[in-house]
Amino acid sequence: MVARVETVAYLGLEARTVEVQCQIAPGMPGFHLVGLPDKAVNESRQRVQATLSTLGLALPPKRITINLSPADLPKEGSHYDLPIALALLAAMGVTDAEQLGDWVAVGELALDGRIVPSPGVLLAALHASGADKGLICPAAQGAEARWASGIPILAAHDLIALLNHLKGVQVLVPPEPGEVQEQARGPDLRQVKGQEVARRALEIAAAGGHNLFPLGTQDPSLLFAAFAGEIVRELDCRNIRSASPCGFVRIVGRKTTLPDRSGGASSEWHSTRDEPSALGRGSLSAGTRRARQANEGHALKLHGHPDAQGPA
Repeated sequence: MVARVETVAYLGLEARTVEVQCQIAPGMPGFHLVGLPDKAVNESRQRVQATLSTLGLALPPKRITINLSPADLPKEGSHYDLPIALALLAAMGVTDAEQLGDWVAVGELALDGRIVPSPGVLLAALHASGADKGLICPAAQGAEARWASGIPILAAHDLIALLNHLKGVQVLVPPEPGEVQEQARGPDLRQVKGQEVARRALEIAAAGGHNLFPLGTQDPSLLFAAFAGEIVRELDCRNIRSASPCGFVRIVGRKTTLPDRSGGASSEWHSTRDEPSALGRGSLSAGTRRARQANEGHALKLHGHPDAQGPA
């Protein structure tokens, strides 16, 4: 018998379907995990085994194989712990394998059986909503998962409570959607007077998702603050917060603003900074300085600047 539990793999801001397959067959006892897992996914074997030991369960003395399908898709992150444990329990006959077919499971397991948060729950909830399935997730992230369209959410504090709910012994309370604190509107490109070329460059970068590097004698703090606000209007930052390594629930106030590197009002984007402070520690080599001077001189020539000089 092969038990199957569905989970997801995160590729940027996209969630892909991953099927966790578990088979317990006669043979040399062992716990094998295949399907292109990374180091964190490989370590789930020890976390799952310790969790089952906490529940008073022991692995059967048989050959246990966990396959993460599709096998050519890289698997990264600790959120595979819970689906691997559920697939193993279903193969052992502890829980109903058919019942798990209606759910998508994500979550990391602690050694004492707790289900702890992992990044990307909102992306998994949106994926489950598109597949018309429910979501099993940590209790600490239930409010975040509830933001997806009205799908069933099982937010459990530990694996025992989840198994009791699946057996009908205990009922988990559905989580309520988390509150969003709307942030005050920041600078807008309409506040920038003139600077047609700079504004055009910001609009193109915001539309195409390009990077920008300030170079010049003027302080671009207002331009870049307005640039961040322009991106926010084009992008839902909640998905970025959910997929970030710091985790969505750890962000105070559940901000929906886009993080930037300008540092706010006390920004160090000033014309008095030197190049090593902007590009990294250390001094520029003589060859790099000559190349920069040649490029700047060529740019001045194109604009007909009287101080333009050729390469030294």
